[in-house]
Amino acid sequence: MRIYTKFQQKSIYSIFLFLFFLSISGFSQIKSPVKWSYSVNQNSVESAELIITAKIDKGWHLYSQYMDEGGPIVTSFKFNKSKAYKLDGKTSEPKPQAEFDDMFKMTVKYFNTKAVFKQKIKILCDKDFTVKGGFEYMVCNDGSCIPFQDNSFEFKVKGNPNANEIIAKDTSTTASSTIQDNKTFDTTQLKKDTTKIAIKVENNKPLNTNGKPLYMIFLAAFLAGILTLITPCVFPMIPMTISFFMKGNKNRKKGLQQAYFFGFSIVMIFGGLGLLLTLLLGKDAMYIISTHWIPNLLFFIIFMVFALSFFGLFELTLPSSLINKSDQNADKGGYLGTFFVAFTTVLVSFSCTGPILGAALIELSSGSNDSMVFLISMIGFALGFAIPFTLLAMFPSVLSKLKSGSWLNTVKIVFGFLEIALGLKFLSMADLGANWGLLDRETFLSLWIVVFALLGFYLLGKLKFKGDNDIERISVQRLMLSIVTFSFVIYMIPGLWGAPLKVLSGYVPPLTTQDFDINRLLVENGGKTSHTSDLGERKYTEKLHLPTGFEGFFDLNEAKAYAKKVNKPIFVDFTGKTCANCREMEANVWNALDVKKILTENYVMVALYADANFIDLPENEWITTKEGKVIKKLGTKNLNYQITRFNMNAQPYYVLMDWNENVLTKENKAYDKTVANFVKFLNEGLEAYKKQNK
Repeated sequence: MRIYTKFQQKSIYSIFLFLFFLSISGFSQIKSPVKWSYSVNQNSVESAELIITAKIDKGWHLYSQYMDEGGPIVTSFKFNKSKAYKLDGKTSEPKPQAEFDDMFKMTVKYFNTKAVFKQKIKILCDKDFTVKGGFEYMVCNDGSCIPFQDNSFEFKVKGNPNANEIIAKDTSTTASSTIQDNKTFDTTQLKKDTTKIAIKVENNKPLNTNGKPLYMIFLAAFLAGILTLITPCVFPMIPMTISFFMKGNKNRKKGLQQAYFFGFSIVMIFGGLGLLLTLLLGKDAMYIISTHWIPNLLFFIIFMVFALSFFGLFELTLPSSLINKSDQNADKGGYLGTFFVAFTTVLVSFSCTGPILGAALIELSSGSNDSMVFLISMIGFALGFAIPFTLLAMFPSVLSKLKSGSWLNTVKIVFGFLEIALGLKFLSMADLGANWGLLDRETFLSLWIVVFALLGFYLLGKLKFKGDNDIERISVQRLMLSIVTFSFVIYMIPGLWGAPLKVLSGYVPPLTTQDFDINRLLVENGGKTSHTSDLGERKYTEKLHLPTGFEGFFDLNEAKAYAKKVNKPIFVDFTGKTCANCREMEANVWNALDVKKILTENYVMVALYADANFIDLPENEWITTKEGKVIKKLGTKNLNYQITRFNMNAQPYYVLMDWNENVLTKENKAYDKTVANFVKFLNEGLEAYKKQNK
């Protein structure tokens, strides 16, 4: 048996490092909807015309310089002061189109395709000089608006040999220093205006976030990556990871090398796989991975295979041909196996990490040029996600030095039970995503109750698997684990009759899939909520549901019409059938007394399911995107609306608006289980709605 040479090892690391940075660079090649070019028309030595040309992408429009206040950001140009030249009049522009805009509630003036701006100057210097300055503007399409600022320009202008000698002398002294400095214009006030209007238009944070220090962005992304370890779709990977490295090389040095390679692979895969999926599936790739039934069904199969292997049914080994090759170079097989486990870890984790990464991709594709922010965020998140798994991978290499025995087999069997239980979670997501209706809530809970009950009996020594030794007496550790396990089983039993089980709300199917729900029966037979008696016929009620105790719509237009009728604001819930965090919010926040009272009495609720692609839209509701893609599914339509209107694709996402789609709060609400924060958010929307009506 041979090991890699140092040259071979360096080559492998170099290749992976190259692919990682290649993938990262691919994200930064983002184009703006407007392309700017600059030229000078100088037919006289005494004057010149500075020409700024904007070529506008199809479907977008650029706003005029001259409009009333209170609307979108106008296009504005600032020229640095200098004694080398003097502005001659205002910046001219072609005749814009004008129409009343429902979003801004005013007549707006804008340009399509192309706009040429011209600024005349008088030349006061006998030497050649440079005119520098900057500008800001906003572009909008049918669904979203993007503000741009801190854009700079330069014009090379020939001097005027006939300029007065005294003026030239003063200019040579003062203008030279100004020309050399030529700092970009002060945009402090422009940034304030941009932020203010961007909030009004997007009702979200401005797209440009370099206002925060990069180290803070990195730290926030790093902590977010660490926190994903406890999410419902990342936690199941812990048993598989530890088990893989427990069976690995007993040489501590090689074990540590594989652990480091494992962590590096995770970081590299996040970049490479994200780029590949985006190229193949577009900017919605992460969301597709996290919600579609096919990948979730694949994850279920993977977990079942590992569970059966842990129980001793078979050993997961490479084909004999690959084994023979790996015998020639043992380390190669080890690194390939490590890379495969890292790849599986990242792939399965996309169910929770995908929306976070997807939001960053959407920010870039929407025109933001903050590629450094994205790079820092991506690396920080990947490192935060990889480090805990790397430490877990290193831990078994230390355990392998301890005395082996039946306890190692016990750990493997316990992990086998966990793999079955958590694999059922992915089967449930596939069932919800495809709307099969096979694995409802009580069926899922019944399976979990049986699985964890069997685990409890195994810990007490009542079940025995291949490799287990006879247990003469129960250790304290086994006793305590069995108590915890049986307590968990007892906790789940009331869920068979509709108990909310808030602790498990992110794992188990929603209560709307429960056949027998005592709480729902009490609500249905005990009276209706205060504002739902005349909702009438609504779309999609046979296939989509709000949580028990809440009533509303599943189509925004229907909700808007009803909200106008009853004079109430709208609570828009961007959700998903496969969204674990959505279920947690509904169970832990919506059902809080203060929140439920406000939602049911003061708001018209509409749930826009972003993964309801099992529902076909009628042809008259099909939507054609700016890329030419025709949307024919309800879920895709709702997701497209969330992206284009609010620049967000993660769920849950909550928006408060009136029936004209004017958003009522400065910021929308995402996943936040603090009830007080949610009450404050709802009350802020109500106050804004009342002021608006006055």
